[in-house]
Amino acid sequence: MLGEFFSRVLLLLFGYAMPAFECFKTVEARPNDAHMLRFWCQYWIIVAMVIAVESFISWMPMYGEIKLAFFVYLWYPKTKGSDIVYDTFLRPMVMQYEPNIEQRLLHLRARSGQLLTFYIQNFADKGTAFFMDVLRYVVSDEPAASVSESEIMYQQSLHHSRSVVIPTTVKQNC
Repeated sequence: MLGEFFSRVLLLLFGYAMPAFECFKTVEARPNDAHMLRFWCQYWIIVAMVIAVESFISWMPMYGEIKLAFFVYLWYPKTKGSDIVYDTFLRPMVMQYEPNIEQRLLHLRARSGQLLTFYIQNFADKGTAFFMDVLRYVVSDEPAASVSESEIMYQQSLHHSRSVVIPTTVKQNC
């Protein structure tokens, strides 16, 4: 059994770096070679799918070694496994559920935009309030505050900046 570190290094080299370089060469040196472009697109689609389900199967013994062997099988010139896996398993499954997947992705994109906007606005409001409090403290005419007072002020501003309330409309749709 390969050590976990050694397995990860090999996976990095033969699962990601070498195929990425081969894909780069295909795009740059042979941009009109549709067969090779399709092959590498299939490879990266399968790799992305493996990574997406990885958290559910990574508990298996020798998972790293199995993943490495699978990735090499996918790109190895004699097996061209990405053609087989893509055409036999992945393409039929995705084609069957494509409309449903597309609809859910559009819904998630819309909701994630709303949530991101909410958090950016909340962060900006809290950051502005904290900055103004610090500025007021710095320019105040009072003698230098004791450490305990400034510490209390700092702790209060941290507490207020961490307490983020998610609106019920965003909470329900997440």
